[in-house]
Amino acid sequence: MSPDASSRRVVLATRNAHKVDELRRILAPSGITLIGLDEFPDAGEVAETGATFAENALLKAHAAAAATGLVAIADDSGIAVDALNGMPGVLSVYWAGRARDDAANLQLVLEQIENVPDERRGAAFVCAAAAATPDGREVVVEGRVEGSLLRAPRGAGGFGYDPIFVPMGESRTTAEMSAAEKDAISHRGAAFRSLLPLLDELLSTAP
Repeated sequence: MSPDASSRRVVLATRNAHKVDELRRILAPSGITLIGLDEFPDAGEVAETGATFAENALLKAHAAAAATGLVAIADDSGIAVDALNGMPGVLSVYWAGRARDDAANLQLVLEQIENVPDERRGAAFVCAAAAATPDGREVVVEGRVEGSLLRAPRGAGGFGYDPIFVPMGESRTTAEMSAAEKDAISHRGAAFRSLLPLLDELLSTAP
């Protein structure tokens, strides 16, 4: 692998500051320098038209690689609720409308499963993590954490559906955990840790 530090510079296909910070923590031991799309104001938004998390992650990674000339990584993630037949799924961020309002999305899910008994309130956070190179190579993996949904939000950390999600074997929501505790078990952490060796291969052979 090239010792040139620039060869470890990777763009994350998002302008979401929460995700950039989270992925910087997760990837810190790798020596990768992670930057967000905010450093590339001319990079356009990508329509997430895929039917699966993997398809959307690859769409975003390829678009970011093409726009920046760097190896790019992206994720698509969301919550799959058993009582909603796996929805919101890829629609998680837009569940309550195009405003991408975390609080409204969470509240709508709670209303939809209000009458579901506790034993059937299972859910999973799912994340597909993808990497793509400017010359079109790609890899994609998936991470998943199983759990259940509370009837009311708890905790001030995290974002999205974290305040109502209790991972299996835990009594706290992911919003009640420290950043390090959440990273250790999260769907995004699992996906990107699995992606890392594949990303290393792409970086070592990047033009």
